[in-house]
Amino acid sequence: MEKEIKIVSLFSGCGGLDLGFEQVGHYKTVWANDFKHEACVTFRNHFGDVIVEGDIEQINPYDNADVPDCDIILGGFPCQDFSIIWKQPGLNGERGNLYKSFLRFVDAKKPKAFVAENVKGLLTANGKKAIKQIIEDFQNIEPGYVVIPHLYNFAEYGVPEYRERLLIVGIRSDVGFEFKHPSPTHGKGEGLLPLVTVGDAFKDVEKVPFNNEKLGCTERTKKIISLIPEGGNFTSIPADSPYYVKGMISHVYRRVNLSEPSKTIIAAGGGGTWGYHYPENRPLTNRERARIQSFPDDFIFYGNTTEVRRQIGNAVPPVGVHAIAMALKPLFFGEYEHVDLKAILKEFKSMPFETRYKTFTENLNTHGIITD
Repeated sequence: MEKEIKIVSLFSGCGGLDLGFEQVGHYKTVWANDFKHEACVTFRNHFGDVIVEGDIEQINPYDNADVPDCDIILGGFPCQDFSIIWKQPGLNGERGNLYKSFLRFVDAKKPKAFVAENVKGLLTANGKKAIKQIIEDFQNIEPGYVVIPHLYNFAEYGVPEYRERLLIVGIRSDVGFEFKHPSPTHGKGEGLLPLVTVGDAFKDVEKVPFNNEKLGCTERTKKIISLIPEGGNFTSIPADSPYYVKGMISHVYRRVNLSEPSKTIIAAGGGGTWGYHYPENRPLTNRERARIQSFPDDFIFYGNTTEVRRQIGNAVPPVGVHAIAMALKPLFFGEYEHVDLKAILKEFKSMPFETRYKTFTENLNTHGIITD
C-alpha cells in the first residue's frame, strides 16, 4: 500500500485545494469542515463522508475523537475582509479573525506543514499589520513554524486564468525541511510551457452535461454585450451611447478573450459580473467558469446556479496548486537534506518585520506589493 499523506481541510468550500493536492497522488483528505450546506454536498460527493458541516469555532481540534491527526492542514480562511475589491477592515472585520481557527487547528494537530490560501489584499490589509500578525502567530506555535508566503499568479502554473492569490506555507521547525516555492511552469520565458488560454479551456465544453445550463439574459444585456469586443468590458461602450453603463470594477460586462487566460472569475455580485462569452452574446455557463478554474468535467457542483457560481468563484483552481503539492512531497517521504530550521526561525524572529517580509516574499517586488 502506497504512503498516504493525510490532509485536514479547513474552510474547504467545494474542495478545489484538496482536489489539486489529491490529483498529484499520495495526498488524501481525512477530515474537512465548511459551514455552507451546498458546498458540503459538493465536497461530500467527491471526497466521501469526511466533511463536517457547521461552525468551525464550535469544533474542538484538541479532541482526536472529533478531528483526526494529520500530516498537513490546508485551507483558505475567509478572505472577504481582506479583498482588494471591497473595503478592507482586515483583522478588525467580522470574518478577518477566523484565521485564528486555522491557527487553533495547527496548534492542536502540529502538522509537519500547512498551506493557507488568501487574497492578494491580505498583504497590505491594516497597513501590513494583518500579515505581520498572522505570520508571527504561526511562528509562535510550539515548536515554531517557519512561514513562507508567496504571491502566485495561477496562469503561470497552468490555469487558464490570471488569478493572483497568496499561498502561505508553514513548515514545522523540528522537521528540518527547507521549503522553496516552485517556479512558474507556464509563460513566455525560456523552458516554460505556453499559457493555457480560454480557447483551450473551452474546447468541446458544450458537450459537458453537468452545470452547463445557459443563464437567462435580457435583450438589453445582449445588446450591451454585443457592443463590447473580445476581452473588453463596460468601458468599451461610449459614454454617449444609450447602452452606456457605469461600473466600479473591471469585471462588469467583461468578455473573455479566447487567445489568452481569463481575468479572475469572481464568486458573487450583480451588475453584469457573471463573466461573458465570446463570440456568443451571453453570460458564461457555470461549466465554462469551472473550466476556467481548471476543474475536471466530472466534478459536479450541487445547488442552484447562483450557489454553484459562488462555489466555483471561491475555489482554489486545482491545477494551480499541483506544483506546490509536488514541492512538499519530499517532506512527507523523508527525501531531503535536513537543515537547522530552528536556527532559521530564530534568525527571522530577530529581524525587523519589513526585512523579514522581504526575505519571506523575495519576488513580491516584481508584483508591486512591497513599497518602502
